[in-house]
Amino acid sequence: MDEQGREGLPGRTRRRFEGISSRAYEHPADRSALVALRRLTGFDTVLKALSGLLPERSLRLLFLSDSVRVGETQFPRLHAMLVDACHVLDLERVPQMYVQQDPKPNAMCIGLDEPIIVVTTGLVELLDEEELRAVVGHEVGHALSGHAVYRTVLLFLTNLALKVAWIPLGTVAITAITTALREWFRKSELSADRAGLLVGQDLQASLRGLMKIAGGNHLYEMDVDAFLAQAEEYEAGGDLRDSVLKILNVLPRSHPFTTVRAAELKKWAATRDHQRIMAGHYPRREEDKDASVTDSFRQSASHYADTVRTSKDPLMKLVGDLAGGAGDVAGRLRGRFAGAAGGSGTEPRKGPEGGPEAG
Repeated sequence: MDEQGREGLPGRTRRRFEGISSRAYEHPADRSALVALRRLTGFDTVLKALSGLLPERSLRLLFLSDSVRVGETQFPRLHAMLVDACHVLDLERVPQMYVQQDPKPNAMCIGLDEPIIVVTTGLVELLDEEELRAVVGHEVGHALSGHAVYRTVLLFLTNLALKVAWIPLGTVAITAITTALREWFRKSELSADRAGLLVGQDLQASLRGLMKIAGGNHLYEMDVDAFLAQAEEYEAGGDLRDSVLKILNVLPRSHPFTTVRAAELKKWAATRDHQRIMAGHYPRREEDKDASVTDSFRQSASHYADTVRTSKDPLMKLVGDLAGGAGDVAGRLRGRFAGAAGGSGTEPRKGPEGGPEAG
């Protein structure tokens, strides 16, 4: 590693981010929630008190007994990537990693006291070296942000909702909490995608990995630009009915759709925030305790305002019009919901509820 914090890899160099705070790469909505939780006195104590109820111990024993633990003698290539990712993001304690036999490409980071990373054989076999490096960096980003704690809580509540489904109204409160947690977690996935880019420092590899998760190991049959164009079409296409269907389709998911993730990552890679991080200018972990909750919420609100203002989605455009005081609201609603008045009259096709997700 040279004096500027850059480390050599075959054919290129990468920067190491000494002391980097996860606030550097976190999505504004993710960051505001995490800053508030970190500043909430006693929150960690309450979570640890709940640890006896949460399935963390059971999960650890399950992976230890029925998966392969990554190390110097087992999946050494993955082990080297994990150590490297922790080095690049300056994560002092390397999490344990397990490979689980599952043909679906997936990954996750869970745990209350110590995060553990699990990747499936489907993911390992699907991705090439640099694509896999980005995914490992993604999971290390989850660990650095503390997402593993809240992901474990989400898993517990989801399982609990199934167990109390027979009780009248028993799932209402839990469903409300899990819906809110899923919305936050979808934003945390965008944060972790950014962490993966900081580790791999190869945007095309990150985009290819997302494209393969969507379409499988047929890279010669796919094109990144065309894949990104799908995200543009998804965002801008249809009328208000399609906007509502998009919301309904994404609600049960813990991850954003892969085309959306790819488009968001490419957009962030072109921002000044990313450029400043790569130049060595970023928030430090030692400053986290002084992070302002108010500033974080202000940044989050500003982000959502910009999203509404620039979005091509029909519902977001309508929200922007209403916020701007546009007249004839009833007429606009009629016109946009009846956007198919001159169309074919066929029902919009409902998208899949979920699919393989690398998280």
